Amino acid sequence: MLHNAEPMPRPGQLLQRGVARALVSHGFVCVEELVPTSGLRVDVMALGPKGEIWIVECKSCRADFAGDAKWQGYLEWCDRYFWAVDSDFPVELLPEDSGLMIADAYDAEILRMGAEAKLAPARRKVMIQKFATHAARRLHALRDPGAGLAV
Repeated sequence: MLHNAEPMPRPGQLLQRGVARALVSHGFVCVEELVPTSGLRVDVMALGPKGEIWIVECKSCRADFAGDAKWQGYLEWCDRYFWAVDSDFPVELLPEDSGLMIADAYDAEILRMGAEAKLAPARRKVMIQKFATHAARRLHALRDPGAGLAV
């Protein structure tokens, strides 16, 4: 009987991994499941080499996309917004003014850049601090799982 076995990743988590791997190759660092404000949780937030902030929402199927009524609330928390879907996803469902990545568990390709809407300096400072805090908590929880840190 396995007690410490990791649960199998869900399809959206596999897309998150591929997106993060691809963005690292573009000089970004990423965190997953970050809460920019109460009631919202982004799949991937990426911090670029020039301080730019991208949000990527990973959708594993049509139903996953149709059930997401919150995505427009993410736009005010990033410089660019992207959807990441697999190669079988019906991309015509996605808004054309947002970015598009085709992803799998190992990589992603940017097919369309999202429109740029630069964050105000005060909002950028808040988001970079949230990013750093989230990343540090995740690292601490990995290093010391008994510390009681919520991530």
